[in-house]
Amino acid sequence: MSDVRVIISREPDREERVVTTGTTAAELFPGERAVIAARVGGELKDLAHVLADGDEVEPVAIDSADGLSILRHSTAHIMAQAVQEIFPEAKLGIGPPVKDGFYYDFDVAKPFTPEDLKAVEKKMTEIIKRGQKFSRRAVTDEAAREELANEPYKLELIGLKGGATSDDGADVEVGGAELTIYDNLDPKSGELCWKDLCRGPHLPSTRIPAFKLMRSAAAYWRGSEKNPMLQRIYGTAWATKDDLKAHLDFLEEAAKRDHRKLGNELDLFSIPDEIGSGLAVFHPKGGIMRRAMEDYSRKRHEEADYEFVYTPHATKGALFEKSGHLDWYADGMYPPMQLDEGVDYYLKPMNCPMHNLIFDARGRSYRELPLRLFEFGTVYRYEKSGVVHGLTRARGFTQDDAHIYCTREQMAEELDSTLTFVLDLLRDYGLTDFYLELSTKDETKFVGSDEAWEEATETLRKAAEKQGLPLTPDPGGAAFYGPKISVQARDAIGRTWQMSTIQLDFNLPERFDLEYTAADGSRQRPVMIHRALFGSIERFFAVLLEHYAGAMPPWLSPVQAVGIPIGDAHVSYLQEFAAEAKAKGLRVDVDASNDRMQKKIRNNQRLKVPFMLIVGDEDMAAGTVSFRYRNGEQKNGVPRDEALAEIVDAVERRIQV
Repeated sequence: MSDVRVIISREPDREERVVTTGTTAAELFPGERAVIAARVGGELKDLAHVLADGDEVEPVAIDSADGLSILRHSTAHIMAQAVQEIFPEAKLGIGPPVKDGFYYDFDVAKPFTPEDLKAVEKKMTEIIKRGQKFSRRAVTDEAAREELANEPYKLELIGLKGGATSDDGADVEVGGAELTIYDNLDPKSGELCWKDLCRGPHLPSTRIPAFKLMRSAAAYWRGSEKNPMLQRIYGTAWATKDDLKAHLDFLEEAAKRDHRKLGNELDLFSIPDEIGSGLAVFHPKGGIMRRAMEDYSRKRHEEADYEFVYTPHATKGALFEKSGHLDWYADGMYPPMQLDEGVDYYLKPMNCPMHNLIFDARGRSYRELPLRLFEFGTVYRYEKSGVVHGLTRARGFTQDDAHIYCTREQMAEELDSTLTFVLDLLRDYGLTDFYLELSTKDETKFVGSDEAWEEATETLRKAAEKQGLPLTPDPGGAAFYGPKISVQARDAIGRTWQMSTIQLDFNLPERFDLEYTAADGSRQRPVMIHRALFGSIERFFAVLLEHYAGAMPPWLSPVQAVGIPIGDAHVSYLQEFAAEAKAKGLRVDVDASNDRMQKKIRNNQRLKVPFMLIVGDEDMAAGTVSFRYRNGEQKNGVPRDEALAEIVDAVERRIQV
């Protein structure tokens, strides 16, 4: 038997090894139970993959990013097998791994119930205990169609072979150059237990360390509202039971912080059915918090020489034809309104075309540049119903949108100062853990020359590197008109949120024929920098609400302090204190309800008010108050002026208490 040479790669080491022909990837890693797959020549393969001469092989551990994806996709197969054992009439859709878990779509007669999910989970446990083997085999298109004749959705996928994308998860089934089916085989008899069209790879067997089914929901086939509605089951799977428990604990904490739940409990906002999905209204308390956010942002922008502009909510379609949005972004826009004898008007999905018209409203000189235009501009995007999520993915929202027009010579310095401004302002709101992401050209969706994109991308890269933060690539993630830096922020429980974006654009100034008069009298094209700091005010509102778990720092709290009288005789004393506080710009209420003092304390703790000021006879006589903090600590006998000064200090320094 001849030998083959392979290279085993374990960063940073590489080992050359001679093995016999027919050796599998599994045989390179005997006894290493954590290794569940291999990367061979850069491609993920099952451990049963037979090695060829010259192969470079990297072990894939179950707790690595690739390993977890394989684990979760394998668990999705087990779930689908369980569903079809319980519901034989169920037709299979797609079951890809997703962040922290997996799902599988099914065409069934009626939606799954919580009892159904319990039954499926029990059946999955039985399958896992059997230790069935995942076995890959290549099939022709014709053979696949014959084998899967009773699976209409699989038959549709066969026609996508090699051309499927990750947009709807189809690439996990038919994303490769050949079709493959994975058989689940009985470990003793080798008998076929179940099979599925799949690209792979999979675990060696159904021995899943830890999993849990989470919920079910309706979902359109391949994400299109034109397609049939299927039933989707979501689950999660992890390398160890401890990892699963940590994830479930994390989800429990995240649920407590859900901005939709807090928005209702704290009476901040709502999304009425009468208005529509993704369209929020802010209640008075939410309005106070939002205004505080906006007012501070406005103040900082004014200090940085931004000029405020205002633009309408709708425009003729020709403006978005000129900008290119109707070519590249029409699917994300609301349908047109027919007005003015058949002229199409659109709700605006972004503000930049209108800001270009402001720049072009009169002649511009190099002396005016950089020109920084800023707007709290409300925009409308027709997000699919399946992705709308509270304030974080809305259909109507307000961007803190800026467009900076500068010369080519000013470009690098302006990007540097803009990114510094953005990060400093986010820190003022209490976010401190950042990394940066550089989104580069989508080769299938861009305007302008390759040279312009290369220059813009390199300039952004240098600006990002100056911040000394981690910089990660996002290949193909740019908008059609230019590359982008995104500020990614981690919240109090470690979740990552995309915050500010900065885009460098050589193309829209070209499309709008924007010019300024240079020092030598020539007409020159400005560079355009798109910059959204919050992203959207609504989304940033939600992120802060979840980051602080609703316990906002005093400067952002709708009510900064509440007076709690022990009896009716103490109400007027506290009302005088509240009037003094309001004169200093503070938001102080007095709870004059008929509730007993302890209930008033509980109620205001539930509302997460930063300071409670309790007053009885002794405080009135001494001209003091008793401070009670959110954590339950209390400080008695504080003179009124000192109490007022402490609240003012916390607000002015924007600290958490």
